[in-house]
Amino acid sequence: MAPILEISDLKERARKRVPKMFFDYADSGSWTESTYQANESDFAKIKLRQRIAVDMTNRTLATKMIGQDVSMPVALAPTGLTGMQHADGEILAAQAAEEFGVPFTLSTMSICSIEAVAAKTTKPFWFQLYVMKDRDFINSLIDRAKNAGCSALVLTFDLQILGQRHKDLRNGLSAPPKFTPKHVWQMATRPMWCMKMLTTQNRTFGNIVGHAKGVGDLSSLSSWTAEQFDPRLSWDDIEWIKKQWGGPLILKGILDKEDARHAVDSGCDAIIVSNHGGRQLDGAPSSIEILPEIVDEVGDKVEIHIDGGIRSGQDVLKAICLGAKGTYIGRPFLYGLGAGGKQGVTQSLEILQKELDTTMALCGRRDLNTLNRDNLYSINGVKV
Repeated sequence: MAPILEISDLKERARKRVPKMFFDYADSGSWTESTYQANESDFAKIKLRQRIAVDMTNRTLATKMIGQDVSMPVALAPTGLTGMQHADGEILAAQAAEEFGVPFTLSTMSICSIEAVAAKTTKPFWFQLYVMKDRDFINSLIDRAKNAGCSALVLTFDLQILGQRHKDLRNGLSAPPKFTPKHVWQMATRPMWCMKMLTTQNRTFGNIVGHAKGVGDLSSLSSWTAEQFDPRLSWDDIEWIKKQWGGPLILKGILDKEDARHAVDSGCDAIIVSNHGGRQLDGAPSSIEILPEIVDEVGDKVEIHIDGGIRSGQDVLKAICLGAKGTYIGRPFLYGLGAGGKQGVTQSLEILQKELDTTMALCGRRDLNTLNRDNLYSINGVKV
């Protein structure tokens, strides 16, 4: 096989190893996918300032995200159905992140449960919360996250209703997945994936089945998920969530400076500039395009993170230069997971780390915490 040198290499290997409906789930956006594509392409419009004849020794990428030490400012984003990219996917990704010294965020819609991940890791991970209509279930989820030792709660605020994702609709992907002859054929052509799946009991939504009222098995899950995302979610809901949680709170889904101000007023510890990976409002701006505006608006009042479109260490560096204190990767680690399980996730992190370190050195910096807009030459064609 060709050597793995960049994230796109992992993507192509994952495409060959993961059944099409699950690969497409990870590798798609809503409607025309214009925002999904812009998330990636807009990073290329930011040009770096090269510096020479500077001391490049003793470099460090270490920093903090919400007060927690990290080896580099990269967290694994919450992604649904992670355990369908590879058997026990959430567990393997959490282990890889722990060993690498970066945060892992477990999704509400994960295959492996909070308890299953906690049982196979030794350090706290973060938990991502969707607010459902069943508030008793949400309170229970928060309590389970606390009991598992989760060290931060990531509250996703941009999924009150589901964006139309054409690839999923064309593939007939549902929650739970329905295995038609087409789906069975897709899995049959991925024998290594199937063999791994036969070795695990984690094949359903572990945080929901057996925990939500009336959801005792897969047959009752579909109707429950279709009804539970709460379109009435508002800023007022943060107060009771904060009270129930009692720890660091991160708000995910900020893409407007007015919403950023509301987030600051809510008392959260950090916000994530995010358009849900281009999977919700197609036609919205890319995360990196809107980041400077939000940093200028509230960057002195709250810690700002970003996700969406990060495919290289250079992308991480550009986000940090523009004022982000942390970045999140979803698809890059999913590609790694699909390509090679835990080792693949580690490879994705190693690729980003090497690219980030090399780029920082060539920009004339030795400490990631000293990066700023002075290290950029132009943004969207406008010289800095």
